[in-house]
Amino acid sequence: MFDNVDWGDIGQATIDTLLMLAGSLVLTLAIGIPLGVLLFLSGKGRLASNPVLNGVLSFVVNVLRSLPFIILLIVMLPVTVLLVGTSLGVAGAIPPLVVGTAPFYARLVENALREVDHGVVEATQAMGGSTWQIVTRALLPEALPGIIAAATVAAIALVGYTAMAGVVGAGGLGDLAIRFGYQRFQTDVMIVTVVLLLVMVQILQMIGDWLVARVSHR
Repeated sequence: MFDNVDWGDIGQATIDTLLMLAGSLVLTLAIGIPLGVLLFLSGKGRLASNPVLNGVLSFVVNVLRSLPFIILLIVMLPVTVLLVGTSLGVAGAIPPLVVGTAPFYARLVENALREVDHGVVEATQAMGGSTWQIVTRALLPEALPGIIAAATVAAIALVGYTAMAGVVGAGGLGDLAIRFGYQRFQTDVMIVTVVLLLVMVQILQMIGDWLVARVSHR
């Protein structure tokens, strides 16, 4: 039934997909959380309200969020080569993956911060807390379940993006699915790659749900 499946290639493709996912997720979190906090703080009526900064950030985030990822992959080819020296393989996939996901995650972080009870912020202010202390000791700890849930959503989106990155030679399971499953009509290869991607998504969702339950105050 799986005569066309080269399990060695499947194993390497799985490792490549996991490397793309891990590298891009770490950078997405590192960029998305500060960006989400900045979007929240600079909003109207917030602690560091700045309409101009908020407007510029919102515009950039909205543009990057609305751009289809497959187009972003192609548009970013020269930038990717400039940053990492290649547009192929795992390294070549990470820059567009981060650019495609970080703005989306930043919006989710901003929404999670909006859900924090304003009384918590007021209490920290009443104790003389600075903006930095309010963010680190009140906002982020209270919004942590939402931020982790958002990270789970971002990670699952990244799994889909890594599959699309196979179109431009990024490697991974998506590349196998396109080159063998689609272009050579090897249905068994397509089935194996799809099942593995589904398993990854399920595992990510389970880990995310477990982490949210661990940090939730409710």
